[in-house]
Amino acid sequence: MSEPAEPSEPDDRRERQTGPVTLRGDQVPATTTDQRLLDSRPTGHGADWLHTDPWRVLRIQSEFVEGFGALAELGPAVSVFGSARTRPGDPAYELGVQVGRALVEAGYAVITGGGPGSMEAANRGAHEAGGTSVGLGIELPYETGLNEYVDLGVNFRYFFARKTMFVKYAQGFIVLPGGFGTLDELFEALTLVQTRKVTSFPVVLMGTAYWGGLVDWLRSSALSHGTISPADVELVHVTDDVADAVRTVSTWDDQVRPWNPARRGTIDR
Repeated sequence: MSEPAEPSEPDDRRERQTGPVTLRGDQVPATTTDQRLLDSRPTGHGADWLHTDPWRVLRIQSEFVEGFGALAELGPAVSVFGSARTRPGDPAYELGVQVGRALVEAGYAVITGGGPGSMEAANRGAHEAGGTSVGLGIELPYETGLNEYVDLGVNFRYFFARKTMFVKYAQGFIVLPGGFGTLDELFEALTLVQTRKVTSFPVVLMGTAYWGGLVDWLRSSALSHGTISPADVELVHVTDDVADAVRTVSTWDDQVRPWNPARRGTIDR
């Protein structure tokens, strides 16, 4: 998942996926489920939340149950992130297609946010290569639904439930150029690795020109001020080469599972 695409003018063709439910036209609400959960502004009597939030827990629980059930037998997979605003023909889009294809050839399923742009590109590469193409959609104000290259799709209302699935069912992250949403997922993954909530989890940034400034800032500012350690900077691997990106993920994966019968492909080492 990355930042939402540019919003279009509301009309009768609006569509939103709310969990398993599809809403169109006048049925599309003005707010999202996440927004209503997190918005602390009062909407009547101050104790109204007592009659709503406890029930939200059941809906949140159902999202975890649905996600776990859908992905439990997925096998080795890699989550790929990038901008929703990338268009076909853009070098970043074509890079996403190559990444999706190469991951499938190396024996991995591909997980994305299921949207357009770079997410669609990675799903497309996986789908066209005959692999498993997964999309984890999210309810957004201008949600467009899952892209056409998703073979296995799960729609979520809550970001935190969805983000759990990105990490739990992946052997690593490959991050294409993206905006706020991509940065959110990138730094959440790095935080989980840094704090050892997850182990042996590679994070690869595709595009030295795009990500170089961020990595330089980590070294020149964050590291120099002592807010991160030298080892933290090494948690990311930056490359322009698709084979190198996939090899980085598979090398980490092999350290955890030296023999992995679910990996049906190989890449040059």
